[in-house]
Amino acid sequence: MTDSHHAAALPIVVLISGNGSNLQAIIDAIKHGELPIDIRGVISNRPRAFGLERARQAGIPTVIIDHSRFADREDFDAALQTAIDRFEPALVVLAGFMRILTPALVRHYHGRMINVHPSLLPAFRGLDTHRRALEAGVAEHGLSIHFVTDELDGGPVIIQQRVPLLANDDVETLAARVQAAEHRLYPRVIAWIATGRLSLQDSRILFDGAPLSAPLPGDTP
Repeated sequence: MTDSHHAAALPIVVLISGNGSNLQAIIDAIKHGELPIDIRGVISNRPRAFGLERARQAGIPTVIIDHSRFADREDFDAALQTAIDRFEPALVVLAGFMRILTPALVRHYHGRMINVHPSLLPAFRGLDTHRRALEAGVAEHGLSIHFVTDELDGGPVIIQQRVPLLANDDVETLAARVQAAEHRLYPRVIAWIATGRLSLQDSRILFDGAPLSAPLPGDTP
């Protein structure tokens, strides 16, 4: 799926496990001419993930690698890496991909794999972040987009969007507001990488040629 206005579109692969709403936000940004990328393929570890249908409707090749058919994480990741590399992506985008990746696979894509996590890292690494934020009574929650390393949800953070907790929030309302922010920010970060504004050098993030000392705020243009 190539934007015809950008001959040198960045080739990417998107990994999903479920609904694929962030995938849809990326697809929509391409359609609107905001994102100079070519989604070479969408890979899911769940055969019934609705995101696969989103990809098919956009004419994007899909691959299913059902994790339940593999004896262990190493075998699954080996099959996943083979499938990803077949598309020859410059960037691998985790968009609701609910598998913990092995260090060997993560190192293979060092500086070329990003993830969106629904919390203000390093707070609430792992799963069920919205419920945990509500139970902790924090004043604000949010999301972080980061480069993936072999430390779970511990890679260098590119950008964070803060989302205040409201008095009547429950898991669903809080998740919906965080997800709306994800849909705005994820395409923006991918565009920065595609246009050369953002990269990872060793373990340091460079943005517009300068190293980041802290995550960018969510309103960074």
